[in-house]
Amino acid sequence: MAQNEFRYLHSEDYYEEFTRSYDVRFVAEIMHLGLKKVRTLKDSSSYILENKVKQQFETWDSQYNRVLQKEDKEKNVINADQLTEEAKSTQESLESILHHTLEIDDAVEWNSLKDFPNFEEIPPSKPEEPPKPNQSEYKPKIDPPSESLFKPDLSLFDKIIPSLKEKKIQKAKETYNLSLEKWRSENDDIEYFNSIIDREYNNELEEYRKRLEDWDKEVKAFESRKKEFYQKQKENNQVVDELKEKFHQKDINAINEYFEIVLNNSDYSAFNFPKDFELEFLADSNTLIVEYYLPDIEDVPTLKEVKYVASRKELKEVHLSKTQKFKLYDSVIYQIIIRSIHELFEADVINSVDYITFNGWVESIDKAKGQKTNCCIASIHVSKEEFLKIDLLHVDPKLCFKGLKGVASTKIYTHTAIKPIQNIDKSDKRFIHSKDVSGNIEEGDNLATMDWEDFEHLVRELFHKEFSSNGGEVKVTQSSRDGGVDAIAFNPDPIMGGKIVIQAKRYTNTVGISAIRDLWGTTMNEGASKGIIVTTSNYGPEAYNFAKDKPLSLINGSNLLYLMEKHGYNVKIDLKAAKEAAN
Repeated sequence: MAQNEFRYLHSEDYYEEFTRSYDVRFVAEIMHLGLKKVRTLKDSSSYILENKVKQQFETWDSQYNRVLQKEDKEKNVINADQLTEEAKSTQESLESILHHTLEIDDAVEWNSLKDFPNFEEIPPSKPEEPPKPNQSEYKPKIDPPSESLFKPDLSLFDKIIPSLKEKKIQKAKETYNLSLEKWRSENDDIEYFNSIIDREYNNELEEYRKRLEDWDKEVKAFESRKKEFYQKQKENNQVVDELKEKFHQKDINAINEYFEIVLNNSDYSAFNFPKDFELEFLADSNTLIVEYYLPDIEDVPTLKEVKYVASRKELKEVHLSKTQKFKLYDSVIYQIIIRSIHELFEADVINSVDYITFNGWVESIDKAKGQKTNCCIASIHVSKEEFLKIDLLHVDPKLCFKGLKGVASTKIYTHTAIKPIQNIDKSDKRFIHSKDVSGNIEEGDNLATMDWEDFEHLVRELFHKEFSSNGGEVKVTQSSRDGGVDAIAFNPDPIMGGKIVIQAKRYTNTVGISAIRDLWGTTMNEGASKGIIVTTSNYGPEAYNFAKDKPLSLINGSNLLYLMEKHGYNVKIDLKAAKEAAN
């Protein structure tokens, strides 16, 4: 497929949130641009989450490639017989969705979750040392002229006449001196030529030494990256080993994670079926609740034959009749339900699950209103003991579902909503009933001496008054004095609103940077759009510097008094009196 056909919906790869048990959970919201599909994946491990994201993209890519192939086929003259065979094969596969899984061991193969790639980066090449110049490159020096070769040739007259002799001797000396000067000049030229060779070699040698130093740095960096690669691989694989160990220790989060992997491994990509679900394992009853999004009737392939019309030189598709389509859809839905339950029970190698509640949901378009609807169309609660007695190879999925006391409409293709037998509890158990303390506040009360729990409720009331004007609400959380969330506001404003984390600090001393860091971490973990911290005292300069580029609001004692006055409370903050009272 083309590059950039998918993307994350957030600027970062993933963000963090808190589970109801205050564990950190990583969240990735991903979208496939070609298929226009969106899915939210969650995991307590960023590495496992990355594997899920990778697997989801691979599934989407496979589906999208089929879409592209279909488009290509529509643009070209295609063999109708081949398309008909493919259609028949697809219809046969739809009828054998349940039987397909019976041939597969659905238990998680832990090694398949691990990374075993080789470090494929090529190490930097060592630079070659420049070759030394050989002797043949140098010009040899010239021997000096011999003075004996320049002796004058004296005749008898020269010997008799001294002046003639002296003249020839002088000329011979001059000739010798000229030859000697020429020799010196030529040797100077030779030395200069040879020095150029030496200088070029020395320059190359210096460059080589520099390249050698750079190469040494590159080698160290390469070895560091290689070590980091295999260390990361080791750490990632340790995450899988830790998950495996926790699963066998029957850790609840690990059990949820394990069965999520099981359902993710169930492959429906040949039909382009959506795959989205939530799981919750209830340890007190050994029950696994599955909220599963089933395919819409429009998602089920109905092509049964392709004919080539020679007169028009085009292909004509023949689809199932409406009755056949409804019958096939019912079959597909019941097969997926029974298949999913089978996969989960079969994969339960530690016998942690005694019961499964499976709720099948469908998101579709209401033809009457043209709007999206989301409803539960099938629900079943079944025990492992009862389910394992069934011979799935010869069972009728619909009759099996009914025999197990599953609840669904008679005509499931109508998407008639039914009440789930048992739901995942999605409420935030941290929320408690708020206490009205503002009615007990009298004029001149010192907020710095209030009971710390009453102060948290007062802050909740104060922000409720702030947000209620535009339909917002504020919920108070269970008091813990652990630096966590004291209240959560939900502001419906489409631009400035969202989820807002609020912390209340009834302090007499300056609030340091650590509290602001905690607020920032909580804001991110909650997936909130803003964090607010309220104190009766003030903040240090480091706290203000840390918060200035972040969606954090630091409300000090003066700001708090202004808000209180704005909503009709005439109170004070006397830190000195509060410190004396504490002593």
